[in-house]
Amino acid sequence: MRTTAYAALMGGCAFIFPLAAIAQDAASPVLLETITIESKRDVATDTAIPRTDVDQQEIEDRQASTIAELIDSVPGVTLMNGNTPGGSGINIRGFGATGSYGTDQMIMIQVDGATQGSEELYRIGTQLYTDPALYKEVSVQRGTVGSFEYGSGVVGGLVQLRTKDASDFTGGEIGWAGRQTFEFTSNGDGITSSSILAWQPTQDLEFLAQYVRRKQERQDDGDGNDLGAEPFDLPSYLLKGKYTFGAARDQSITLSYNDTQISERDVPYDQFGLGGGSFGNVDRDIDTRTIVAEYEYNPDSPLIHVTANLSYSDQKIDSTYIWGSSTLPPAQEPMAAVLGNADHRYETTRLTVKNTADFATGSFQHDLRTGFEIIHKKRAEAASAPGGTDRRFALFVVDDITSGGLTISPALRYETQELTRQGKVATANPTTYDNDAVMGGLSLRYAFNNGFTVFGSAAYTENMPILDDFDTPNYMGQSQKARTWELGASYEGQDVLGSGDQLAVKANLFNTDLWDATSYSGVTAVSTKGIELESSYVMASGFYVDLNAAIIEGDQTAAPGANYWTYAPADQLRVTLGQHLTDELDLSWETVAVARMDRVNAPTPETAGYAVHNIRATYRPQTGVLEGAEIRVGVENVFDRDYQPWLATRKAPGRNIKLTLAKSF
Repeated sequence: MRTTAYAALMGGCAFIFPLAAIAQDAASPVLLETITIESKRDVATDTAIPRTDVDQQEIEDRQASTIAELIDSVPGVTLMNGNTPGGSGINIRGFGATGSYGTDQMIMIQVDGATQGSEELYRIGTQLYTDPALYKEVSVQRGTVGSFEYGSGVVGGLVQLRTKDASDFTGGEIGWAGRQTFEFTSNGDGITSSSILAWQPTQDLEFLAQYVRRKQERQDDGDGNDLGAEPFDLPSYLLKGKYTFGAARDQSITLSYNDTQISERDVPYDQFGLGGGSFGNVDRDIDTRTIVAEYEYNPDSPLIHVTANLSYSDQKIDSTYIWGSSTLPPAQEPMAAVLGNADHRYETTRLTVKNTADFATGSFQHDLRTGFEIIHKKRAEAASAPGGTDRRFALFVVDDITSGGLTISPALRYETQELTRQGKVATANPTTYDNDAVMGGLSLRYAFNNGFTVFGSAAYTENMPILDDFDTPNYMGQSQKARTWELGASYEGQDVLGSGDQLAVKANLFNTDLWDATSYSGVTAVSTKGIELESSYVMASGFYVDLNAAIIEGDQTAAPGANYWTYAPADQLRVTLGQHLTDELDLSWETVAVARMDRVNAPTPETAGYAVHNIRATYRPQTGVLEGAEIRVGVENVFDRDYQPWLATRKAPGRNIKLTLAKSF
C-alpha cells in the first residue's frame, strides 16, 4: 500500500520507537520534501484468490536465512523448523509438513515455473535447498482456488518464487550494473555474501550472474542451549539471460540455471530430531538444480499472448550410513543402515504452454487462459524407496469474465497419469497404473463503487497417487480428493481516518474437506476450517500498521473415530508498527502472538501461548558517497524468549541480531 505525502512540519521531530510523534512548534516552520510512503506489504484486494505477495523490498527487509522464513509472515502459514534448510517444512492451512515427512504433496512449490520438492521422504525435510537471496518475489496462494493453471492436488496452497533479472539492476539501460551484499547474524555466527553482476550489451539482450554463500553454525534457544539443528554451508548459483527479438520486439527467450549444494558430514539421518539417535548418522550431499527455458510471444493482438515454459528440476540426496552411530542394538542396526544408505533423486521435466486472450462478448470482458502441460517425473530406486516414472498430461482453461463490478472466474483442469515401476527390486505387485481426474472451481467477486468487495468460491481437486506408494497397491489407484469453499470481503479506500491515509482490509473464511486420504497413517479424512485476515494502514505522516491473523481448526477421521486434526496450525496474530522518517530511513516493530496449543500425537504435544518481538531498521542513503548503499539492522526475538513453536520438532532460536550491508553500483 502506497501514498505520497507533502509534509509541512513545524519545529523539531521526535521519534518514540516503534511509534512516531511529530512535535510542532509554530515559531519555527520546517518544510520537508515529498515522501513516498508504503507499508511492508500490499493487501490483494483486487482478487478473490487468497494470495499474498512478498516483494523484493520485503525479502531484503526480513533478512531471511531460508525460503521458509520468507513466507512465515503470511496468514495460514506455519513453519516446521524453518530456520535451517534441513529438517524444515511448510504447513499451509493444516497441510504440508508433518512429523514424519517434510511434505505431503498438498503444497506445490515452483521456481520460475519449475516444480520443486520431493515425495514422502521419511524424516527428511522439504528439500527446498535454495537461497532466499536469489529471488525477487514470492507469491503464496492459500487453498485450491487459483491453482488449476499451475497443477493438480493443491490443497494447502501454492508457493511461487521468481528469480532476479538483469534488468532489475540495469533498469533496461545498456551497460553494467551490480550489487554486493554482506549479512551477519549473532545467533549461530552466520555470514552471507551475495554477489550480483548484470550486463545489458544491447536493449534486446541481458545477462545476470549471482553467487551466494550462506554459512551458519549451531544456534542456541532462549535459554542458551543448543537447538540441535545442524550447521550448514550453502553455496548457490544463478545464471540467467534474456533475448528480446522480432520486428516489434514482441518475442523473447529467457534461459536460467539455478544450483544449490550442501555437504554434511557425520550428521543425524533424522533431520527432525525425533528419532533419539536410533536412525544413526550419515554423510550427506545434496544438490538441487533447476534449468528453465521460457519463450514468450506477445504481438499487438489481444487474442494472442503465448508463453511456453520448459523446465528441468533435479534434486539429489546422496547419503552414506556411519556404522556404530545408531543407539539401536547391534543386531538391529542394519535397519538404520537401510535408511541411511538410501540415495534419493527426483528429476522432473515439465512443459507448460499457455495462451492468454482478451476479448468481449456483449457486455462481458474475458481474460481467457488456455493451455496444456506435459510432466515427466523420475524417481531413482532406493532400498527404502521404490523408483519409477510418473508421466502426466493436462489440459486447463481459466476465464475471468468481467461485467461492471462483477467478475466470474470458472476454471477446469483435466489430467492423466501413468505410473511405471522401475529398478531391480522384485515385486509381485503390478508395475504400471493409469489414473485420470477432472478438477475445477468457480469464484465470484463483486466490487461496489465505495471500495467494498465481496467474493466467494468453490474448488475441487485431486492429489493423484505418488511413486512412493508403489508397495501399497491399494493406494496406486486412489486419488486424495479435496473440496474447498471460500467466502470473504475486502475494502480499500483513501482519506478514511485522516487526510492522505490509505486503508486496505481483506478477510477470508474457508472450509476444506479431504477424503480418500493416503498420506497419513490411519487417517482417512481431514476437515479444516478457519478465517484469515490481512490489513494495511498508512498515514500521510509516514506511520503504518500491517496486521494479519489466522484462526484454523480441524478434525480427522481415524480408527476408532474422529479426533482433532493433528497438524492444524496454532491461532496466530502478527502486527507490525512502523514509521518512515524520510525516504531514506524506515523503522518498525513486529509482534507475533501465538495461542496455546495442546493436541495428542502432534509433533509438539503441547505449547504454551507466547509473543515474540522483532525490530528492524533500514537506511538507504539517496545522495553523497553512500548513494546506492543500504544498511539494515534487525533484532529477532528481542527479549530472548525460550519457546517451541507449534508443529516444530525443536525450539526456536533465541535473540538474533542481524546486520546487512549492501551496495549497488
